[in-house]
Amino acid sequence: MLIVNADDLGWDKAATDSTLSCYAKNRITSTSAMVFMEDSERAAELALAAGIDVGLHINLCERFTARTVPARLRELHDRICRFMKASKYALLLYHPFLRGHFSYVFAAQQAEFQRLYGREPSHLDGHQHKHLASNMLIQRILPSGTKVRRSFSFEAGEKGFVNRFYRTQVDRCLARRHRLTDYFFSLPQHVTPDRFGRVINLAKGANVELMTHPLLRREYDFLMSDEYRQAV
Repeated sequence: MLIVNADDLGWDKAATDSTLSCYAKNRITSTSAMVFMEDSERAAELALAAGIDVGLHINLCERFTARTVPARLRELHDRICRFMKASKYALLLYHPFLRGHFSYVFAAQQAEFQRLYGREPSHLDGHQHKHLASNMLIQRILPSGTKVRRSFSFEAGEKGFVNRFYRTQVDRCLARRHRLTDYFFSLPQHVTPDRFGRVINLAKGANVELMTHPLLRREYDFLMSDEYRQAV
């Protein structure tokens, strides 16, 4: 099975409209919505009307842009954002003094999603994959039993041994409590015929998630192309 998930629904009007345009043409199968962003309210209304499968795109690194965000939430979220942007290795580091911050900020985003969509998210993933931050994993913040996005899938030789070993350990940790796909890829790295063909072939016998951002012109054009439609 091939899951083509569009990230960033609700980020802004352009992100929402490009995503729903792809869904209307059967080019994606699901989307992940951001909450407390400038287009989150409108995005929820349109997504519910379209009937698209929507998950929560957990935001731990970009400032909330909605006009009305509780002051306490904005303060704690900003602290997390500063930590996550302080170093490219922040994802790997556990911050004991932000334990409560991570729990609070996730719970607030989950509650806001429920308010906007009237239900629990169908799946969980994260903006820039920050849902896999050490605080999120060690504290077991993501609800058990939920569908959660795994680490990127690479073949031997595509990344260094340490990189692949770390990703394997993260996926094993996730698999103990959550439901994962068998593979996870990003569309920009798989737009060439040979690499996209590999994704399609894997999806014939396994569950494969392909992440896309229709807001980006190159990805939107590929999704709307005849080549993509015929392959899928």
